[in-house]
Parts: sequence; C-alpha cells; structure tokens
Amino acid sequence: MNDKFGKTGLKAPFDTDKLDRLMDEAGLDVLIATSRHNVQYLLGGYRFFFFDVMEAIGTSRYLPAVIYQKGHPENAAYIGNRMEGFERELGSIWTPIVETASWGTIDAIGLVIDHLGKLGGNARRVGIEAGFMPADAKDVLAGHSGFELCEAHFVLERLRAAKSPGEIELIRQASERVVDAMAATFKACAPGMTKRDIVQRLKREEHERDLVFEYCLIAAGTSHNRAPSDQRLEEGDVISLDSGGNYRGYIGDLSRMGVLGEPDNELCELLDEVETIQQAARRAIRPGALGGDVIAAGEAAVKTSVHRTVLDFTAHGIGLVSHEAPRLTARGPVPYAPYDADRALERGMVISVETALLHATRGYIKLEDTLIVSDGSWEAPGDSCRRWNSSDCSQAKSGL
Repeated sequence: MNDKFGKTGLKAPFDTDKLDRLMDEAGLDVLIATSRHNVQYLLGGYRFFFFDVMEAIGTSRYLPAVIYQKGHPENAAYIGNRMEGFERELGSIWTPIVETASWGTIDAIGLVIDHLGKLGGNARRVGIEAGFMPADAKDVLAGHSGFELCEAHFVLERLRAAKSPGEIELIRQASERVVDAMAATFKACAPGMTKRDIVQRLKREEHERDLVFEYCLIAAGTSHNRAPSDQRLEEGDVISLDSGGNYRGYIGDLSRMGVLGEPDNELCELLDEVETIQQAARRAIRPGALGGDVIAAGEAAVKTSVHRTVLDFTAHGIGLVSHEAPRLTARGPVPYAPYDADRALERGMVISVETALLHATRGYIKLEDTLIVSDGSWEAPGDSCRRWNSSDCSQAKSGL
C-alpha cells in the first residue's frame, strides 16, 4: 500500500495499490466517487453530519466528491459543502486537497472540473458512478470534450469487497446490536399490539443501541405480508422480524423468529428445516472456496426438504451496501452478474445467508445470518436468538 503522499505525510485509509491495479484493469486515469457510501469509504469513515439524513438544500442537493488519480494519491481531492470547512479545521478529511466551497450540484461539479484540469493530459478517461451522479452535474461534466466518462461502480465495489479489520468490527457491532434489539422487542410483544407497534418498538430498541434504523420487514400470524400494518397480534401468532440497522455506515441485516406463547412441535420442526439449509450454506464458506459453492450448498439442502416448493434461499454480500460484493448468484432478488460464483472467497468478505419458509397455515418463517469469511472458516456475529423467541407476557401466562 502507498502510505505517504509525497511531502504531505498523510496516510491513505484504503489500499491505493489495489485501487491503482483495479483502475488500470478498467482503463481509468481518474476516478470520481459521488455515492455517499464510497465517499465514506475513500475518506476512511468520514460522513458530514449536517447531511447525514437528508441531502436536499435550497434549490439543489449536497454532492460530495472524492477525486483520485491513478498512481498519484498526492493529487487526491475532496470536494465538499461550505460548512465542511469546520471539519477541515478539525483535520477530519485526509486528502491533500480539500475544497469546501459548494452548496449544490453545479458548483460542486465545477470544482471537480477545475481539479481535473490541474491534472493535465493524464486525466482523459474519467470513472464516475453514473447511478449516483445527478443528471445536471453529469451533463456539465460530459460537456467538457477533454474527458471520456466511464462507469466506475465495479472498480469501487471490488476495492471494498474484502473488509479491513476495522470494517469487520463495525459489521460485528451492527449485527450484534440488531439481534439484541430484536430480542428485547420479542419480549415486549403482546396480544393486541399491531405490526406497526412492534416495528416502532424495534426502532426504539435499535436507536438505544446507537443504530440508525433503516427498515423492518415484519410478518405475523399466518400472513406472508411483510409490510408494517394495523394487523393485530393474537395469542399463538408467529412473528418474523427482518431488520437492517446501520452502525456508522455498516449494515446489520438479520432475521429472527418469535411467537406469542410457546412453539409447538410443528413450529419447531419448520424452523429446524430452515436451520438445516442455513447450516448447509455455512459449511461451504471459507477462504478459497468458490462463491457459487455457497449457493449450491444451500440449494442442494432445499431440494432434500419436504417443504422445498415453499422455501426461498439466497446469499449475498453485505457491508456499506446491501447486496454488494461478493456477487454469488444471478438468481437472487437483486439482479446482477454472478462475478464471484467461480472465483475464490477472500478473507474479510462478508456474506448474508437467508432462508424463508412460506407455510400456508403457520406463516412466514425465516432466518438470516451474517457470515464473515475468516481464517480457515467463518464467524457469525449476532449468532444468538436463532430459535423461537417468546414474549414475556406469554412466559408469565405459562408459568415460565
């Protein structure tokens, strides 16, 4: 890794050698990151607090940008909002060049163009994130004949594919806190509560654990509908919680099951079926194994189940983005080419494994786990509460 940027003495928060190699393979001279997740990654975790929730301002929107020239980290620049001058004074931004003079998309992209012009003739093929650059800014950039714009999403995704120890710790914290919040929520469930009530309780529990609540897919009773609603819970109802909680930008995305009462033998057997598939997929996860092996192992276990026609299994990468690298299958819910299906898993990759059973009379039963590829195998943060979770009121009624 290139640790120093000429006379600046600053250190990169990412592997510049790897980025240079990826850019070379893609034929890119310069890269412009404008998505909030990639800006955060390239800045070593920095996110401007003022726009952490909403990006609209005045007649435009916040548009941060990190500019990186292949082989020249000393020319790296950050284009930010005028109020980020405070952060600049605090030394929160590592890039040797920092411009905090923009309010909207057009003045931000103007500062980007100014910086590209200073790089001279070595900045002709410019990589952008087309899906994360506003149309007005892209039009201005494309209007300069000196630049050839290329897609850089893949380069940035591969740069993030294997997580650093610091990132792994953030994912571990996110996962464990989400499951802890779910455990507390299940205990508080009671007959008469609505699905909206439960989601609001989970949101509060996640906030208390320093998580940013992103969503909760919730199913209850015999329904497979997972939208929060005014459906009221009854004694004996099953509850499926599938929630994403964000910890400092990294996602904890897990699913656990609860019941208002005690699970009967059929419910235990159904959850065991789901668990069997989850464990089969886990056994395929290790450094050097092909990404497609994880999918093949889970799908093979589905085929042996008596409930195979109502089982839904998939696995995908997760980190700053849900469904990011490694890309394991083209048959998942989010469509993309299975780039990693025939490539080896690497230490530090993070995989979400999920299996759902859509039973006609017992409801929606699902487990989703986070697996970190580690030396020789995997670790599973937040790997608790994977059996049936009962509410406190139900335990009190049964004398437990």
